[in-house]
Amino acid sequence: MTFPLSGVRVQLSRRSTLIALLSATLAGGALSGALAHAAEDWPSKAIKVIVPYTPGGATDTVTRTVMDKLSTRLGQNIIIENKPGANSTLGAAQAAKADPDGYTFLAMLPAYVINTHLYKLAYSPSQLVPVVHMADLPLFLFVAKDLPVNSMKELVEYGRKNPDKLTYASSGTGSSAHLTGADFALQAKLKMTHVAYKGSAPILTDLLSGRVSMVFDPVLVPMQYVKQDKLKVVAFTGKKRWPDDPDVPTMEEVGFPGFVTGSWAGLLAPAGTPKPIIDRMAKEISEIVHEPDVTKKFTDAGFLPAGGTPAEFAELMRSDSERYAKIIKEAQITVN
Repeated sequence: MTFPLSGVRVQLSRRSTLIALLSATLAGGALSGALAHAAEDWPSKAIKVIVPYTPGGATDTVTRTVMDKLSTRLGQNIIIENKPGANSTLGAAQAAKADPDGYTFLAMLPAYVINTHLYKLAYSPSQLVPVVHMADLPLFLFVAKDLPVNSMKELVEYGRKNPDKLTYASSGTGSSAHLTGADFALQAKLKMTHVAYKGSAPILTDLLSGRVSMVFDPVLVPMQYVKQDKLKVVAFTGKKRWPDDPDVPTMEEVGFPGFVTGSWAGLLAPAGTPKPIIDRMAKEISEIVHEPDVTKKFTDAGFLPAGGTPAEFAELMRSDSERYAKIIKEAQITVN
């Protein structure tokens, strides 16, 4: 008698399993159908773009310039929400946990890939996916006026003769300026002290007064002081010389082959956001950044327009992650 009963249990168990699988399949199909329908009607309401930095910074400037144009193209309001804090991880965590319905995006700098090597995050990088690379932000190496150097050669010679006297500033541990400075110290075989600040303004104040030796920084503000003979500039991290300052040599030209780096601004979305929405965002933004008036705004502020596909942006993030991980390891960078 036990065998038939056992058989009944097996049959019931199999039947329950089949029902569960069928229910899951139907639910998954319903979800896929809902997302597909949402993508067809998108956008039907305002879109939110989280900027994990304070207003007026590089990411904020790029994002607002692009989203102003995109709002007109899409026929919907785009709301910029500044969510600074914890080296951009607060804003990233908020975006990672948002519904993947095409109405929340995250604007980000290289800190996004750097943070994975330095911090215990409140989100997983797999919760966000790349959308588009909006702009590049190459850096210049500015030095204090009173530092007795006028070229990269003189800077390296001075640093080797005066170990531990050189300091370099950045807007915080793990920022692209920090890791660029650390990479320079490694390649030049210099002992330099990193000084972390909480913003660009105090960096400039201390650089002008000579309390810090140098900084890798965008062109916009410091170059004004170079032209007033209050700062000096010795190199540029771009592949080619900056058009408005052609006398400044690239890092490669002054003896650092392959030293082409800088910051960038890109857009990400919660994982699961419908592909047609991501593809349309990438297409629209890639066209916007190359519109003449946008390109002029970018270059005036020290940016270079980028654009491209989600896959191309994903590759940039991957290669940067590998490069920064190597610098962090070799320079033994940690956070408290």
